[in-house]
Amino acid sequence: MKKLLFLFSIAVLALGGCKDSVTEMVTYKVNEPVFLSTEAFRSSVKVTNEKRQITNLGKMCFYKDYLYISEPEKGIHIIDNRNPSSPQIVGFIELLGNADLAIRNDKLYADSYIDLVWFDISNPALPSLTGRLDSIFPGAFPVTNNQYSIDYKKCVDGQKTGIIVGWNMKERTEEVTHYTGGWWGEKEFAMNDGASYTSGSSTGVNGSMSRFTIYNGNLYSVIRNTMNIFDLTGDKPKKAAENVYLGWNVETIFSYKDNMFMGTPTGLVIYSVADPLKPVYQSAISHVFGCDPVVVDNDLAYVTVHSTGNFCGQNTNELEIIDVADVKKPKLLVTYGMKSPKGLGIDNGKLFLCDDGLKVFSITKPETLLANMVAHYSGMDGYDLIPFNNTLMMMADDGIYQYSYSNTNEIKLLSKLPIIHN
Repeated sequence: MKKLLFLFSIAVLALGGCKDSVTEMVTYKVNEPVFLSTEAFRSSVKVTNEKRQITNLGKMCFYKDYLYISEPEKGIHIIDNRNPSSPQIVGFIELLGNADLAIRNDKLYADSYIDLVWFDISNPALPSLTGRLDSIFPGAFPVTNNQYSIDYKKCVDGQKTGIIVGWNMKERTEEVTHYTGGWWGEKEFAMNDGASYTSGSSTGVNGSMSRFTIYNGNLYSVIRNTMNIFDLTGDKPKKAAENVYLGWNVETIFSYKDNMFMGTPTGLVIYSVADPLKPVYQSAISHVFGCDPVVVDNDLAYVTVHSTGNFCGQNTNELEIIDVADVKKPKLLVTYGMKSPKGLGIDNGKLFLCDDGLKVFSITKPETLLANMVAHYSGMDGYDLIPFNNTLMMMADDGIYQYSYSNTNEIKLLSKLPIIHN
């Protein structure tokens, strides 16, 4: 009886609060979408042998002695890396809205805002556009680069006639009404949006920041809270399964054994792909709010959490090592404070970490990792890296650095390809 009276009282208060509303003018800022016609957008792809300077950090993929670097929302740089001591930029793929890429069997797959496109790279210096799946990533919006919300209603309405390719930040003043539970304007105007929308010689090796990965002939992509799966075994990719709603804003994905390890702002999420077309949730392990890539080796997951230079939240920077031998019950083994850790990779018993430049650790026991640092190169802000066949390729704020680690007691700098920021 007391419970019924309590619920009745709450209902009366709520109804009463609606009558005591206050209307006033409120000024706020919002990102309004910039559209490009669908025809202009899809005809804008261009492949050139022009040697363009890299001006911004993106994703990276290494395949058959060539390094492919995405420049966010602009396209993909092609670098001849047959001689890591003297890498040469040999071409560029103009691809609006590109963020991620993956390579399999001489085909490069890349996102272009809401589309998936692919290229034949049999001639790596001059790829040819092969095909496109239209509107396959409907929730993929450009990066806002500020803390303001987007005008979601304008986004949805405008997508009927064009593609969102940017934002204009606008200040608005409009009438809103305060109620007991909050305030609402007469318009539905905004939604928070804090994110941008190796198993063989025939598959490229991606950096740890990637949202694309290839497993068992399928391409897995994660954009915001959705996983897409594409079958790559035919002449052209095709949607292999229904979208998987993840429930987390996924930032990175890493394939290990028959599981997908995904980094989110709040922790590590693990899905089984024992049935490749039916991913099944296994577990999640939380950490403080921050951005995080992940790599896995020998049943240990290495996760970096960083907050510098992004909108992830708290000012926490650390490296976590997690036992994932039982993917249903991951166990945090140890946490190390770091300066600003970002990308990482593992090869030949070594952990390569972008933190205060580049740090290299010998992997023995998780509890003694810091005592086993074998090299530290500072003076640059490392972002992501790929260790492969005794050559480390690292993107940093000022260039692409390459090191030889064939002798781990004497890791040597081979080259630096400058990045010139606009």
